[in-house]
Amino acid sequence: MWEFLPSRVRLLGSPRPGGWEAQQLRTDFERFRAGLPRPLEAYILSIYGIDLTSSYGGLKVKNPFGKASGQLSLARHQVEKDAEAGLGFVVLKTVIAKDNAGEQSMREWAIPETRMLVERIQGRGGEAGWTVTWKGRGWFDTFEAYLSLFDDALRLGESLEMLIVPSVKYHLPTPGENAWKEDEYTFTTNALLVAWNKHRAETPMPLEKDFSPTLAGSERATQQAKILEWLRKVPGLIHGRVPGKVHVGLKIFNALFEDKFQLEMLEEIHNPHGSDGGADFMIYANRLFDPAKEFEGKAGVAYGGPDLSQRNLAVLENFLDSRPAVPGRHRVMPMSATGDICSGRVAAEYLLRGASTFQMHTIFQLPDSEYAMHAAAKTEKALHGLIFDPENGFLAWVLDLRHRFQWKSEWTVSDMAAWCRDHWDEVVGSLKD
Repeated sequence: MWEFLPSRVRLLGSPRPGGWEAQQLRTDFERFRAGLPRPLEAYILSIYGIDLTSSYGGLKVKNPFGKASGQLSLARHQVEKDAEAGLGFVVLKTVIAKDNAGEQSMREWAIPETRMLVERIQGRGGEAGWTVTWKGRGWFDTFEAYLSLFDDALRLGESLEMLIVPSVKYHLPTPGENAWKEDEYTFTTNALLVAWNKHRAETPMPLEKDFSPTLAGSERATQQAKILEWLRKVPGLIHGRVPGKVHVGLKIFNALFEDKFQLEMLEEIHNPHGSDGGADFMIYANRLFDPAKEFEGKAGVAYGGPDLSQRNLAVLENFLDSRPAVPGRHRVMPMSATGDICSGRVAAEYLLRGASTFQMHTIFQLPDSEYAMHAAAKTEKALHGLIFDPENGFLAWVLDLRHRFQWKSEWTVSDMAAWCRDHWDEVVGSLKD
């Protein structure tokens, strides 16, 4: 098992918003146990002066909270409930790319989910958290069914201002292969664009490229040079098929190597590559992998919890440390964070490292006893705690940070994230543990 790099920047203790703000948060936390205010963003702006508007993949979202790709985003009714609850965006289940002949090189990843097991987990530092275990992988229905879901989801999202994002697993050559099945990139990307353009033709389509074969412990994880080749090659393969029509986001995985290699992966995607361009944004970073743990007869299980967020935060921190501030250039590309975001406090810690949105999975599956709100769908229950909790909520910590760093009152969450990317040294100086 790898050793984590240490993290120096933590939000410890209790947040310190202004006196009236702290009281208002306590009042609202209790008041909204029965349901969130509508529209949520307008209420928060009018009462707290916090504009939750942010940016995902170059597109505006009404708030920074979204659902990560997975088994909770593979059906129309799930998307509909998320839109009604007030999420800013949803990333659909990962579809397995196919070529014009209908062939799928990554077909082995199209496996239906088995049951999901939600359980408590303790991090190495003793911190308690939650993890969800399941056996399934990518989208297991037909490609045509995915296009239908994407179309329906876009229509639902449009009516309630919730961004819908496809996630794709394209061909990745194994360490023994040199050829890329480029037809998969052409056919799949163009098919998704047809659905997107029916609803939002005026804007480029954001797309997440899923690299999770490495996460699942396959042989593809054994060659570092091949992984770096994937990161270098994939953005251009997508951009080159549909120039200017897609914003490519690379979902960086937690590889089966020491943290030093995580930094190499981040460095790789920040280097310019060819005329077709590199990634437009990144998603950092999905789950850890325990090769010894078993679930339903399968050895090797992905997991989350406090170790995941601690590794992610530490790696991002060390990457920021390694990149000097240069006027006119961001230290890191736009980022959507994922990984153990079960509180607004953790979301704010990712914000400090430059994340403008936060995508979650486990928090939407906790036992009902873990939510302060009791009479709503789990998505709304999760948002209530994420935003309004007086001790661990996002509002409490953003108000604290706004006072601490003298952020401008008119800033959006996206503006705050950009400031953190550009003023990392100041963040470290104020919050160093």
